[in-house]
Amino acid sequence: MTTSVLIVDDDALVRAGLVMMLGGAPDITVVGEAKDGTEVVPLVEQHQPDVVLMDIRMPAMDGLSATEILRSRGSSPEVIILTTFDADIHVLRALRAGAAGFLLKDTPPGEIVDAVRRVAQGSPVLSPAVTRRLIDRVAETDHDRRRIDARDRLEELSEREREVAVAVGRGKSNAEIASSLFLSVPTVKTHVSSVLTKLDLNNRVQIALLVHDAGLLDGQ
Repeated sequence: MTTSVLIVDDDALVRAGLVMMLGGAPDITVVGEAKDGTEVVPLVEQHQPDVVLMDIRMPAMDGLSATEILRSRGSSPEVIILTTFDADIHVLRALRAGAAGFLLKDTPPGEIVDAVRRVAQGSPVLSPAVTRRLIDRVAETDHDRRRIDARDRLEELSEREREVAVAVGRGKSNAEIASSLFLSVPTVKTHVSSVLTKLDLNNRVQIALLVHDAGLLDGQ
């Protein structure tokens, strides 16, 4: 299968570099380019891409607003945020909106290509360490309210589903979760899918954020 990609960046040189980089992969096709967030929705409707590579800082409409609009729609492509900062407070807003992760613009080409493939297959491109670093650097005043709200949401899960959700929040793979909870990998996948459905989440990154908000990770 071929993965179709829409590139969104206000820098023409960056767009050209990404087109060249992704165009060299036999299983990836760049179907369009946008230089501003206002162009994203019309181009997504026209080309139906599997993945959108989205810059954050753009004129007229930034990538965060465009991501929120895209992910609020009934059916939308996965979004990877492109940024020059590895701990930008705005990235967390994008993740909460449903972005599948983020890449630094100086990420090696091979890793960018691999990240597009992974996101198209439903896997986030954030490592657990990066996820925790982003969360830890964000200072928010509604900490107590978020904790209560997050715990209330997790009460919708069964005990086993909560155990799996916490393990996801700790950055464990399905295989690691299966080993620690004495389950099969297919059973873990079923529980993860159930958690996503019950809590109306898009991906494992959002599970990790919710578990963190609930204060269920080590040291919290």
